[in-house]
Amino acid sequence: MFTNRAKNGRNNLCGRKIYELRRRMIPRVSQRALADMLQITGLDLDKNAIQRIESGKRFVTDIELAAFASVFSVDVSQLLEEDVLEGFETAPGNQES
Repeated sequence: MFTNRAKNGRNNLCGRKIYELRRRMIPRVSQRALADMLQITGLDLDKNAIQRIESGKRFVTDIELAAFASVFSVDVSQLLEEDVLEGFETAPGNQES
């Protein structure tokens, strides 16, 4: 059976990377400032949504992922690199052949 969580219990693969990229921006960018930057690109997320994404509590859509990549000037695949290989799990006994 397929689950929508990473093995580490997070609801997304990109949250940690988004956190790291935001913290490395110069000058430092707050979650609110990142939300403002995303809103300029046309994506309506608030500070609370950014916090939930970074902490792994919120799923991220492909549209949101593309907007984050645009703001950070990186390829979408770079946002997913961290946990790609261990990202999904299959429930024991229900693996497809």
